[in-house]
This record gives sequence, C-alpha cells and structure tokens, in this order.
Amino acid sequence: MVSLLAAPIALAQRLEFSWPTPNRAWEQGRDFTAWVQPTVSGDPESGLFGCVRRHGTQFHEGLDIRPVGRDARGEATDKITAALDGVVRHVNSTPGNSSYGRYLVLEHPGLTPAVYTLYAHLARIESGLRPGDRVQRGAVIGTMGRSAGGYAIPQDRAHLHFEIGLVATQNFAPWYAWKKFGSPNEHGAYNGMNLLGLDPLDFLREWRRRRVDNLQEYVDRLRSVVRVRVATGRTPDFITRYPALLRKPLPLGLVAGWEVECNATGLPFAWTPLTAAELGGQRAGTARIVSVDTGLWRSARCKSLAKPGRGGGYTPGPDLVMMLQLVFGLR
Repeated sequence: MVSLLAAPIALAQRLEFSWPTPNRAWEQGRDFTAWVQPTVSGDPESGLFGCVRRHGTQFHEGLDIRPVGRDARGEATDKITAALDGVVRHVNSTPGNSSYGRYLVLEHPGLTPAVYTLYAHLARIESGLRPGDRVQRGAVIGTMGRSAGGYAIPQDRAHLHFEIGLVATQNFAPWYAWKKFGSPNEHGAYNGMNLLGLDPLDFLREWRRRRVDNLQEYVDRLRSVVRVRVATGRTPDFITRYPALLRKPLPLGLVAGWEVECNATGLPFAWTPLTAAELGGQRAGTARIVSVDTGLWRSARCKSLAKPGRGGGYTPGPDLVMMLQLVFGLR
C-alpha cells in the first residue's frame, strides 16, 4: 500500500536510461537536428516537445525520432527498444483506433514517480507482448513505422513518437462518456487525452549533464506557472499513485482541499494538502487560481491554463479545466 503520511524524499540513485532507437546521435552528444524528424514544415523544432507546431499554436506531447535504417522499399526498419525497465500496460495493434497508430505504453513502477513511456506510429509490435508483461531496458518491443489513424504519415517521414509522463486518472471512462465524443474509447486509461507528458529532451539534457540523477529530482526543479486551489475532501487517485509529488505531509485531520502547482504545459507536479482554515471558506467543488507567473505562462503559447477574470485575477483556461476534470472529477 502506498503511504501518504509523509512528504517524499528524492531518491539518490541515478536513473538508467536507453535511447529507444538505433539512432546514436543523441548518445554521441550531437545536436537534436541529427535525430529529430520534422513535420512537413521542415522545421527541426517541430519534432520536439511543446508548442512547436503551426507557429507555436499546436502542442506536441513527445519527441519524433527519425530512422537510420530502411529496406529496399524505403520503409523504416529501426527496432524500437524499452527506454527503462517496466511493465506493459497497453498495446494498440489496430492503427485506425488512434492518432498514435500502433502504439505501446509501458509503466515504470520501479521509478519515483512511476512514469509511463509511450512508443507510437509503430509498423509492428513485438509478437507476444501483452499487458502485464515485464520488459527490461533495451529489450525490443517493436519496429519503427508510420501507422496512424485518421491521417497518413508519408514514407519519408516515418518516425518513433516517444513520450514520458504521468497518467491523469485511472477513472477515465466516466469523463470520456460525459464528453460524448461519439466514438468508443479503445484504450482505457491510456487514451492520449489522459496522458500528461513532460519534456523528454529537457529531462535527458539535465540528466546527461548530471544536474539531476533521476526523474524525482527533475520534477522537483520544475517551475510553477499556475497555482490553483481545489476545494474537495477527495484524495485523487493521481496523488495516491504519485505520492512523491506531495510537498508536505497530510494534516492529521481531514483534507479539505489541495493547492496544485502546474508547469507551463499544465503538468500538476506539486501538491499541497489544505485544511478548511487554509481554504478560507472556498466553496466545495470549486477551483480558484491563486497565482500566475505571467512570464513563464507566455512561454507555452498554445496552452490555455489561465485567462483574465472580471475585476482582476485569473480564471482557469480550457487546458487547466480539462486537467481538473480528469484529476479531480470536477464537472
């Protein structure tokens, strides 16, 4: 059972990570332009994480890594390997069911926090892989490709889409049904809408420079853009699954709410439990923004976390609202 009685202490051991494709440019310390696969724009940054597409107006959740091998027909042949020791949580073998195409999600329960990694647009998934299977770092899990749902990836832009992040909620189905998208959710909790990515390249740069040794240290250094207070007596399963994000121990009495810090892309990376007195009379079931770092906020132009409210202050923007709906069950 996970304990939430005390604030976590960052683990000291150094993470062991393997680049998930045979492209060795990153391991050789070369610039990202040596391994990234751009979009049709040709801009190398369009294959990175963040507000990098359509002149900064479209968010991209991961890294796109181009192939180093092709067969006689010009199709990518790179073997895709697990970046970390982990457990298979989701296998989508039907490309049309997702914009990710064929994709695989691993969870890494041996890490703090227990992040997921995602491997998308695969030509094939390694035969026999099933949810619950354990895989070792460096094990082959698939073959790079260009599979997708609802659009076509040209042969010359085959790539691996690679993510690292956190799962918003294990109770995703009620939210999906409430939104009435008109199509079934084929992916359970591992639907892309329920996945909250962090910047893999930024983390790996810090890790390689030995500024951080592991993901916990990296998350602890993230900068807060929006602080939001949520008045609820519930303890979301998000913080139960990721207790390392707690910034102080739970109070001895009942929790009346939470103050959550989000980075520029809306990742809720720091959690402080609040008593009723600390909430100051905030109505149950409501969310209130208490601070915004406007300088950092502008660095993620395509994410709407806050918008000016009447009479000063801010109200939650659509991207923050979606996170609060998923994580807290707010409606």
